[in-house]
Amino acid sequence: MIWTKRLVETGEGPARLIYNRARRTSATLVLGHGAGGGPDAWDLEVLAAALPAYDISVIRVEQPWRLAGKRVAPNPDALDRAWTGALNALRTRTPLVVGGRSAGARVACRTAHRLGALGCVALAFPLHPPGRPEKSRVDELLGAGVPTLVVQGERDAFGRPEELPENLDVAIIPGADHEFRIARSAPISQEEGLTIIAESVAEWIARTVGP
Repeated sequence: MIWTKRLVETGEGPARLIYNRARRTSATLVLGHGAGGGPDAWDLEVLAAALPAYDISVIRVEQPWRLAGKRVAPNPDALDRAWTGALNALRTRTPLVVGGRSAGARVACRTAHRLGALGCVALAFPLHPPGRPEKSRVDELLGAGVPTLVVQGERDAFGRPEELPENLDVAIIPGADHEFRIARSAPISQEEGLTIIAESVAEWIARTVGP
């Protein structure tokens, strides 16, 4: 695995690309972070570390607002512009899959089709604010326009797996919350939960993108 970083300009300021390259790349997964964290979120780090062994290169995008040291994410349009600018600066000719966790998953879904992605991976998609199921964001999820995998914790307060539309591919992480923290009472360990995330995404990308 080859690991590098570089800065790219976007319409919203510079973004950072963090590359975890496979030695032989069959697909590239580009991941965005959430509004409350960065590219070092453990589900993003696990995918970046594990997927190159499956011939999938991973690029994590650190949004300009976070790179600039700001604590609050900008509006969705600004997030989408920055994300699109960062992806337009990519130097890859392999099949593209976009994704992200939480707010980053929303950005990926909103932009997947126009970026020419073959698939979208939504980690901990925030289907609605906690306790507010009437404020649904299901239209964003269904509007990706490409095959979509949702990786969701069994006890995610932003939307449990059973609340998701039936026509999506869903990987359920037993006992996990929105941050993919595994409850002590769960039938799996924290390490096993993160392994399920990595293996589910790797298998889905291989099946979606093809050889």
